[in-house]
Amino acid sequence: MLYLGLGTNIGDRLHNLQTARELINRQMGKIIIESSIYETAAWGLTNQGAFLNQAIAVKTRRSPDNLLKILLQIEKQMGRIREIKWGPRIIDIDILYYGNQIIETADLTIPHPFIQERKFVLAPLTEIAPDYIHPKNKKTNLVLLNECSDESEIQKIAEG
Repeated sequence: MLYLGLGTNIGDRLHNLQTARELINRQMGKIIIESSIYETAAWGLTNQGAFLNQAIAVKTRRSPDNLLKILLQIEKQMGRIREIKWGPRIIDIDILYYGNQIIETADLTIPHPFIQERKFVLAPLTEIAPDYIHPKNKKTNLVLLNECSDESEIQKIAEG
């Protein structure tokens, strides 16, 4: 199973998430489950608008490298311009987990290296896969969420 994290803080954020899900469903594989949508303050570069975040699980047979190309293409298709690290974005799509694979290349790291540090990732991810075990640190998403030191406010704004 492929787990993705979606985030947006520019324009019609709900529409951006919907568009991203539709494109993922068409180009990558069938979305099996969607978390609720959460609103959170920006992380990293904090002087920007609040984000909407969501986690989804996708059934796919595509290779990780191919998935990365498709995700970057979807982001570009939706109008994402990469100018500032952690800056405002119309859409951000991150590969969180892909089965139990561990991949560390110049272009791709799976599992996502910051899962355990970001409550805005862990809250929606735990909603859809609380017992999923992180392949590197061998802890469930629920344990990671409970141990997370991120004190950011997270508010559920729409049910998944």
